[in-house]
Amino acid sequence: MNTISIYFNGESRSVPDGTTLRQALELLAQDRDALQPASIATALNGSHVARALRDQTSLAAGDHITTFAPIVGG
Repeated sequence: MNTISIYFNGESRSVPDGTTLRQALELLAQDRDALQPASIATALNGSHVARALRDQTSLAAGDHITTFAPIVGG
């Protein structure tokens, strides 16, 4: 199985080639008890990715994933 290197919240990580953003979050959640993919917002290379698009968003080597608490209110 081929892997690619990505950055997750600034840390270098390896995931299988062909991994989607949703799959990466699920894999990385296994390493971090506090990470709950359904309750976080995500950015890929500085651009917000909606939850509904995570399964359609394939990762490439060198991608930067950032997670953060969603901003709500008005």
